[in-house]
Amino acid sequence: MKHDLARESWDDKELDSPTQKRWQLEQLVAALRISREETHSIRRDGEARRAPSREALQAILDGLTEALFPRHYGQFDLDGENIDYFVGNRLSIALDGLCEQVHRAALFIGDELTAGFRRDDAIDLTRRFASQLPDVRGLIISDLRAAFVGDPAARNFPEILIGYPGMTAIIHHRLAHILHQLDARLIARLIAEIAHTRTGIDIHPGASIGSGFFIDHGTGVVIGETAIIGDNVRIYQAVTLGARHFPTDDDGHLIKGDARHPIVDDDVVIYAGATILGRITIGRGSTIGGNVWVTQDVPPNSIVTQATARNKPG
Repeated sequence: MKHDLARESWDDKELDSPTQKRWQLEQLVAALRISREETHSIRRDGEARRAPSREALQAILDGLTEALFPRHYGQFDLDGENIDYFVGNRLSIALDGLCEQVHRAALFIGDELTAGFRRDDAIDLTRRFASQLPDVRGLIISDLRAAFVGDPAARNFPEILIGYPGMTAIIHHRLAHILHQLDARLIARLIAEIAHTRTGIDIHPGASIGSGFFIDHGTGVVIGETAIIGDNVRIYQAVTLGARHFPTDDDGHLIKGDARHPIVDDDVVIYAGATILGRITIGRGSTIGGNVWVTQDVPPNSIVTQATARNKPG
């Protein structure tokens, strides 16, 4: 009964007050036009362009993952006679879609110097991306093995491959990093954000990550654009590899792309909640304890705990 009364009251309002008047749409639309075109304009002049599609990129990522691991993410009943046809089909669809999104992203940015601005350039870029997929699969297998070795709870490879958020994040990152290197940076960033949404792990596509990388649990991990991570590195949830400060030029503008994130050498373990900031180096074989704050170089084979971090001079 209460619901009916509320609905009747709302219907009365609709009859008494037209939509335009109720929301003052004419004034609101005019104010937004002024903001959009004059006071707060951010769009380049020229023909309007379609933005790349996040939904299309999600489908492309799924297709590429199925092509890389057809029996795990694709169809369980594939055999020696039909598996190559399945992989070829998934690759064809995914790469066609990726080429379109690379081209669309470059047009949307509106700079002719952007990679993929011309259709032929987008095709060439996508071809170069595709040529690296076999090597990327090898890197992902090294990540898979590292997870199996590094996690006593892991019982088998399929469990890790389809069930661990860290594996999903690193698969996405390996693909996004290639695109970032090929200067398809908007697409790479969107792929990174898809991974972030799916896993809670935020890895900038510019970050360089060696083989055998394992993120255990993973929620809240942040890895910045210019971070360099060596081979056989293991990190846990809520770890940040971030910037300590942001250098500016003589006019006070931020310097884009400046090396400002940590270098983590081979065979390092970083436990949950550690925050490592600035262009510092964590030496090979070191262990960084949980919840520590590190802003200075760490020598090789060191163990950094909250106690040692507090007592260290400077």
